[in-house]
Amino acid sequence: MAKNEHEVKNDLFGFGDMNVAFAKYFVSTSYLNGLVSPDDNIDVNVSNVNFEPGCRNNWHIHHNGFQILLVTAGEGWYQEEGKPAQLLKPGDVVAIHEGIKHWHSATKASWFSHIAITKGTSEWCEEVDNDTYNRLSE
Repeated sequence: MAKNEHEVKNDLFGFGDMNVAFAKYFVSTSYLNGLVSPDDNIDVNVSNVNFEPGCRNNWHIHHNGFQILLVTAGEGWYQEEGKPAQLLKPGDVVAIHEGIKHWHSATKASWFSHIAITKGTSEWCEEVDNDTYNRLSE
C-alpha cells in the first residue's frame, strides 16, 4: 500500500469517483467527490479532490474568483508560476487569488487529498512537465 493511501481513501469527506470529467487536465488518476450540490443555488464549488501518488493537475488560472485548498490527508505539492513549489501536509491552507497561474499534486510516494473551494472559472493550461515534477524532492 502506498504512503497515506488508507487516510486518503477513508477521509471524512468521502473518496469520490474517478475524476473523468477533468481527466484531460491531470497526469495520472484523480478522484472527485462534490460536496455542494448545484441545487444549493450558490456560485462556489466545494469538492474533495484525491490524487494517487504522482498525480498532478495542469497549470491553471482562476478567473472572476479564487481557489482555497484545505489539505486533509497525505502529502502534495503546490506551485505558483515563478515561485518554488511548497510541500503540503494535512492542516495546510493555500489561498489562490484570481489570475495566479499554479498547479497542485500528490508527491511521487504519497496519496494526497484536499478540499477545493473554487469561485469563478478555470482556464486550463499546459501540463507540468516531467522534469519540473521529478526535480521536486520529498
